[in-house]
Amino acid sequence: MAVNLYDSAYAMENAIRRSEEYVLLRKFYKEVNEDESARRMFENFRNIQLQLQEKQMMAQEITQEEIEHVQKAAALVQQHDKISKLIEAEQRMSMIITQLNEIIMKPLEELYGNPSNY
Repeated sequence: MAVNLYDSAYAMENAIRRSEEYVLLRKFYKEVNEDESARRMFENFRNIQLQLQEKQMMAQEITQEEIEHVQKAAALVQQHDKISKLIEAEQRMSMIITQLNEIIMKPLEELYGNPSNY
């Protein structure tokens, strides 16, 4: 019997939405967005991160000044209770997504990653 992968993917989406990790992530995201100073601080931190990621993707050199700037911004947001909870929740969710991706990719890794299967 053939499996509809899209049905499985939508089931996974629903499972993620109901997971404790996602529920907490939404809660902390809402708390940060409802606090004007936290929201601005978080958006500023994200913008700095995105700018550096763009430079990396374009193979541009990141200056020491830029590194220090992002480090200061990171230290500042880590001191804010609401933002630090949100970042921790994001990291947990990211770990879960990474682990799920590894599980999803396992059949292809087994197929292509093992020369004895050729």
